[in-house]
Amino acid sequence: MKHLEKGVSLRRAPADFIRDLNVDNVSAGVVAGIFGLSAGVIHISAGTAAGLDPHFIMIWVIAYLMINGLFGLFMPAYYRLPLPMANSIPGALLFAAIIPVVGVEAALGASLIAGAISLVAGLAGVMGIVMKLIPMPIVMGMVGGILLKFGLNMVAPLEHALLPAAIMILAFLLSARLLRRVPPLIVAMLAGIAYMLVTDVDFSGVTFSVTFPEFIVPKFTLEAFLAYGLPLALILVGMETPAGVGLVQGMGYKSVPANAITAVGGFATMISSFFNLHSTCIAAPMTGICSSPEAGKPDKRWVAAVIAGAIFVVAAPFYGYVVSLIEAMPSYFIAIIAGLALLRVITSAMYMTFAGKHEMGGLFSFLIAASGLQILGIGSSFWALVLGVGVSLIFETKDFEFIRRVANEPSAS
Repeated sequence: MKHLEKGVSLRRAPADFIRDLNVDNVSAGVVAGIFGLSAGVIHISAGTAAGLDPHFIMIWVIAYLMINGLFGLFMPAYYRLPLPMANSIPGALLFAAIIPVVGVEAALGASLIAGAISLVAGLAGVMGIVMKLIPMPIVMGMVGGILLKFGLNMVAPLEHALLPAAIMILAFLLSARLLRRVPPLIVAMLAGIAYMLVTDVDFSGVTFSVTFPEFIVPKFTLEAFLAYGLPLALILVGMETPAGVGLVQGMGYKSVPANAITAVGGFATMISSFFNLHSTCIAAPMTGICSSPEAGKPDKRWVAAVIAGAIFVVAAPFYGYVVSLIEAMPSYFIAIIAGLALLRVITSAMYMTFAGKHEMGGLFSFLIAASGLQILGIGSSFWALVLGVGVSLIFETKDFEFIRRVANEPSAS
């Protein structure tokens, strides 16, 4: 336990939440929450493509919201940092694909072991060491590559939905310039909603339903662990934590609890495996939204993450209704809002990637993360870090502090 970073206080969290609450972090929290809710559609699509039972898909997504929402309340409240929790999307795709092969119980057993590995890595202080060894430009190159698609998805509607896309983007830009006291994200959302109301978007297909998570007992098999559990552990430790921590550090936060994020995510993943959920970890895109300048002053941005967690918990039982509501909305709406919310984060990531040392490693990290490639069943974010560091070691050897230190030791003596 000695390697876990100490937080602030949970006892004073409710009073501090009310004290720090403002329109900026509320708007960022709402956007992050909506974005997280929309991510459930990815689970539904992956599960449907894999031929999974519709009832299982629904309780999988509901567990994703309920469990991650609860831990998403705890982490930012305890550390007073924008640390929203969700689950691994690459892990979700692997989970959906492996279930037809090994079965639900065996897949969840592999998730349980992956969570235990992540918990041990955090308790042992591994992540603190990893984050010191991986240069920040390479981490931010990976972050920029991950987030690039959100920027591209924001401008893509200009091709097929020019008018509403232009209205929402211009509303954001003009309000950022002219309305200093009103968060531009709120203005863009209201402009988009107003356009939908004027154009009579059809919400007649929205249906109401209530569902809760269901308990299940995992089963352990070597096949499931090798095919799914081990890659998931690598994703949680080597990809999800560095991406989330890198985002928070990129927004100016010097002290980020990398070990605690990994350990708590591992512990929550172990709990998740008993409720048909494959993982819990820091949510990189939501972290970008909650930690961005649009969320207000840095010491108050943690409130946005708490709000996102609360939205998850409240919406979880009614997610069938939420899904039908999201499906009724034009696809451009969430794509534009998410892209606008992450603009400043993408800018900061690009600046930190190419502003100084490790430019070649940072470039490869950015390109690999943006490519979405899969090697050995492991996603591009992990390989962006590994190959980015490898390229930098070859072409930019002197940029590594520990190598410079070793090289200077003989001359110092």
